[in-house]
Amino acid sequence: MWQALIIFIAQLLLVPVLTLRTVLMVKGMKRQASGMGMLEGIIYVGALGLVFSDLSNYLNMIAYAVGFGLGVYIGGVLEEKLAIGYVTIEANIPYKNECLIYKLREEGFSVSTSEVEGMNSMRYRLDCTARRDREKEFYALISSYEPSAFVASYEPRNFKGGYITKAMKKRRELFLKKKSKKQNETA
Repeated sequence: MWQALIIFIAQLLLVPVLTLRTVLMVKGMKRQASGMGMLEGIIYVGALGLVFSDLSNYLNMIAYAVGFGLGVYIGGVLEEKLAIGYVTIEANIPYKNECLIYKLREEGFSVSTSEVEGMNSMRYRLDCTARRDREKEFYALISSYEPSAFVASYEPRNFKGGYITKAMKKRRELFLKKKSKKQNETA
């Protein structure tokens, strides 16, 4: 019974770690992904070793499978909460809504606008790239000003230049200054 509980808990830990490792790898964060990979390997070998130590114990196998299934769910929730990376959002609206554009920019979103040809008329497209953790906020703002807007989002693999790159550069410079200051204080 104790073995089954240990296996179950190991799977609840393993699968979210596996999920995060995969996300970090896709985002190009190789060092963090390799650290997660080592942790994943340790948990995996331990849990699987317990299962293989007694193949007649079906409770261990069930604990492994149920823990894996719940771990997938927990990993998905965790990934959604962390919202690592950036998202590009396109909103297609019927007219150039200056109030909406102003509000989005006021909230710190980078917004580019363009006139596009729709099926029956000219429309306006708003393009924004933002941190993934702000995607729902963007959708809520669009919905409050333009309930019938067509909105789509996707994750860019790479980007260069623009408003976000400048903001990232400023945050990095601030981080490096703080790091340098801490090193000088400890020396």
